[in-house]
Parts: sequence; C-alpha cells; structure tokens
Amino acid sequence: MIELEQVLHRVQKPARYVGGEWNAVYKDWDKTPVRVAFAFPDVYEVGMSHLGLQILYHVVNGREDALMERTFAPWVDMESQMRRRGLPLFTLESHRPVADFDILAFTLQYEMTFTNILNMLDLAGIPLRSDQRGSEHPLVIAGGPCAFNPEPLASFIDLFVIGEGEEVFHELLDLYLELGGHRADRRHFLRRAAEIAGIYVPSLYRVEYRSDGTLSAIEPIADGVPPKVTKRVIRDFDRVPFPVKPLVPYLGVVHDRGMLEVQRGCTRGCRFCQAGVIYRPVREKSPATLLRQASEIVKHTGYDEISLVSLSTADYSRVQEVVRSLLDQLGDMGVSVSLPSLRVDAFSVALAREVQRVRRASLTFAPEAGTQRLRDVINKGVTEENLMEAVSAAFAAGWSAIKLYFMIGLPTEREEDLKGIAGLARQVLARGRELGVPGNRLKVTVSASSFVPKSHTPFQWEPQVEMDELHRRQKTLRGLLKEKGLVFHWHEVETSFLEAVLARGDRRLDRVLEEAWRLGCRFDGWSECFDFAKWQEAFRMAGLDPAWYAYRRYAYDDLLPWDHIDAGVSRKYLVLEHKRAMEGKATPDCRTGRCPGCGLCPTLEIEPEVLDQDPRVVNIQ
Repeated sequence: MIELEQVLHRVQKPARYVGGEWNAVYKDWDKTPVRVAFAFPDVYEVGMSHLGLQILYHVVNGREDALMERTFAPWVDMESQMRRRGLPLFTLESHRPVADFDILAFTLQYEMTFTNILNMLDLAGIPLRSDQRGSEHPLVIAGGPCAFNPEPLASFIDLFVIGEGEEVFHELLDLYLELGGHRADRRHFLRRAAEIAGIYVPSLYRVEYRSDGTLSAIEPIADGVPPKVTKRVIRDFDRVPFPVKPLVPYLGVVHDRGMLEVQRGCTRGCRFCQAGVIYRPVREKSPATLLRQASEIVKHTGYDEISLVSLSTADYSRVQEVVRSLLDQLGDMGVSVSLPSLRVDAFSVALAREVQRVRRASLTFAPEAGTQRLRDVINKGVTEENLMEAVSAAFAAGWSAIKLYFMIGLPTEREEDLKGIAGLARQVLARGRELGVPGNRLKVTVSASSFVPKSHTPFQWEPQVEMDELHRRQKTLRGLLKEKGLVFHWHEVETSFLEAVLARGDRRLDRVLEEAWRLGCRFDGWSECFDFAKWQEAFRMAGLDPAWYAYRRYAYDDLLPWDHIDAGVSRKYLVLEHKRAMEGKATPDCRTGRCPGCGLCPTLEIEPEVLDQDPRVVNIQ
C-alpha cells in the first residue's frame, strides 16, 4: 500500500484520490483468488458518473472469488507529484499499486482518452505494449463503445470485450481461475479466451496492407480463432444484475444522482449514431422491476433524485406509468425524478413538466440539422413542426431557456442547411417572445458539434469535412446567430478531427499514440490540456498523414479496419441505409412494427424486449 498524505495537500481536489465512499466494497486481498482493477481513463468526476462502472463493480464484487477496485486518470497536478515521488498508479479501495492486480480493465468511452490509457499504464509500471508483458504483469483488457474499432489500441491491449460485459466478464474470470490464475501461461490464456464469444485478442490476428496503405487482409493466425468477433448482448434484460447499492461519491461529479436504467438500445435509426447500432436491440425493464430498484437505490444512497437513463428515455413504452408511480412512491420522501434525454415533441415536454417540481433553467432538444432535407438524410425523424410544438409547450409551461443541439459537416450539408440552423433558432426565440417570456430571461442556446464518422454506421464510408471548411462554417453560424437572446457554442474543430482519425484508424496509429504520449499529450478531450501541435508532430514522427484517415471516402467494397468486428447489423443493410441517405429517404422506426431488415435479430438470435403500452395510461395533457 502507498502513502498519500505526503501529496494530497499539494493537489487540487484531493478527494479524487482517497476513496472511502459510501457503498464502496472492501475485500480480503489475501483470501480473494482474482483481483481486478477497473480503470477509467479520465478524472474521477467523469468516471464516477458512468453507469457502466457501477454495473461492473456490482457484477464482479458479487462473486466470492473476485474483487474489483477502481482507478482513474490522475489530473496533471497529481501526475506531477506521483512521478516526482515515485508513487505508482493505485486503486481507491486499498491504495494498492495497480501492477499488483491480476487484471486491469479499461473502459473506452471516448477516443480522446487514448493517451490517458498509455499514461496510466506507464504510471502503473506496466509495459505499454502487450508483447512486452510477462507473467508478472496484469492482463490488460478493454471494452466499451470505442472497442468496436479496437485497432488503434491493438498493440497496447491484451484482449477486448466486444459488446455488453455483464455475462462475458464472468466467463473471463472463470477461465482465468480454471487455468490457474496468475500462474497461468499468458499466451495459453489469451488463446483460450479468444474462444469465448465476444472476445477479441489482437495478437491472434494478422493485418496486411497494400503499397498504397489500404488494408488487404485481417485474418486469424491460429485454428479456432473466429474470423469475425460478434458482440455480446444481454438477454432477458429485466433480470440483468443492476447496482441498487451504487457508490456515492464525496466529491461533486458530473451526474450526482441515482441512475435507473429503464431500457437499453434505441430504435430511432439515426444514421450518424454509433450507439444506436452497437446497443441494438431495444430491451425494456418492467415497471415493477424499476420501482423496486428505485426504492432500493434511495434506501442505500440517500439520493434525492432518480434519473431515468437510456439512449432515449421518452421512447420507453411505460415511461408515463413509471414516472407517475415513482413520484407517488418517492415524492413524499422528497425524491424527484429526472429525464436526461427528451424527444423533440410536446409529449416529452409534458413529461418533463410533470417530473420537474423545481423548474430547471433550460430544456435541451436535438434537431441535429437545420433543414428537413438534411434531417431526412440523417433519418432524424423530426420536423420543424415537432420542434415548434415542443418549444411552445415548454415556454407555455414556464421554461425560459431552450438549448438546441446541431451537428455541422453532416454528409450532403449545404449552405442553406447552415442558414436553416440560424432560422430555427430565431423561430424559437420569436415563439418565446410571443408567449410572453420576459426578455431578460429568454435565451436560446445553439450548440454545434462537428460530424465525426463512426464505425458500424451508415456513414462509416463518409469522410469528415476538412478543418478549414469546418472553421468557415462555424464562422458563418457565428455571424448568423448574433442577436439578443441567442447564444452560440461550438466544439474545437481540431479535437473533432483527431477524434475522426482515431475512430477510423488502423493498427499503424499505435506509433502515433505512443509518440503523442511521449510528447506530453494528456487529457486531449479537455481544452486546457489539448495541444494540436504535439499531435501534428507525433504524426510526422510516425510517418503517417492524419488527413488520410479523416478525409478518406471509403468504397462499399473496401476492407475497413473494423470489418472483423461484428456489431450484428449487416453490411448489406448499412450500404442500403447509406444509399437511402443520399436519396433523402427515411427508414421507419422498428417500434412501429415494420422491421427495417438490419439483420441483427436473426444474426444474434435475439428479439427486442418491448413492453406493451399500458391501456390505462392516456397522453399527458
């Protein structure tokens, strides 16, 4: 165990590093056969807001033969102190060095955390590259959304979990114990692990390139290793293990409330959205399960707010029934209910009005694009009429601030689409004035991120718009949104460019990542730490052109870096969806009963778990 007292008074937010939270689990190290360190490659406040951490912490610590502790990326001030004093990366529960654990498990939520992963490995004293590790080192594994293109990290990670981890984590731990735990031969374990559905072991695949840099082959190099790794999906979602005694942080975190997962997956089919593909199919929990879990969470945490989390909570079939039942059950205890995601419709606003006893400063809607033509291209399924009905209901209900979320640089975007963003914002502002919102309170905030093409989506073949052009489009919007009551926020173009490079990258980017880390790149998703010049130097030193990755338009028959990872949705369907996008044709939501033919259900032998609408519930008026 390490001594922290000598450094905590020298860093900001020392509570990030001490542990001791309510509901933390402490086990006897010497009596527990397998020990796992869960690593979140960002600061404590971000990591502790992640439901996946809470779920896996609950799953692993529910076993008598395993323990899981947590570690986070130390902020730059803490890293400086650790390196100066020779303190290794440690976990919060026992303050033991991460290198003492059997397994180090990273979650991959965002491409711009990749250099933090290398930094955490180095701080732990673990060799960066998997082929440099021996039996004395922990197995380094990773999972999460970014694992659906694992190749930029393939040299650093021993194995990836593709898909949902609740079941496959048990299978990995069982295999580890079966083969003798830390005494097991590392190569033999990885070879056996590759036989588990949903496990990808990069060292067991050969990648070949043509002289022009394009991929020619991704093939297994051992018998029994699958040519494609298919994602894992949890069935019978109503019975999936869920943490009703979640960790309660002492430090204020991004989402400091009880989280209740009402469903997993989304049926909307937005063509830019990776989450809508990799979390298919939709699976809903029953109201009885949700009410029981909510009651337990409040009992074990003292939270005065329960957030109904999912990709699209207002789409949950029994959302109105659950909201009313939660308010009836918990309202007298002073517990409120919140909805983190709203559809662009009046029903969502009415639902928000019902759950929010203390009116919030703003509501957020995501039209994504400024014209109906472009919303049809991305299959957003939202009209200008939907938006105006929603904001009218919001203003009439007493809200005075509205946030509108858009993307710029979407495929086929034109100048009139940019003007459409400003036009919609002005219409919303005018509607607020018409409905009597005081001018000193009325505010419409427009947030515009840059489109990043992601793997396993219909837009995976599309290039990102070049940086100079994205800068120009941002400047155009800034000029169009100069009016009292309008506020414009935008994302840094250079950050989005690197996100696209890493999202579309192949194994050769390992050299770039290592060079960038050695040059001092850390916390690249944080504007105060991001240094684009260092990244440019890293690409130069690695002899690679980042534009080749971000700006390349793939052909349908090109071998993509992630083609050996199967998200369940067929390539044929993604091609069809891309063609429909270019024709401006919409694809129906499969909740309507019309199967769009994505191929996931027959491929994974699973069906959506969608509850029937409660006939006793009528629309909120």
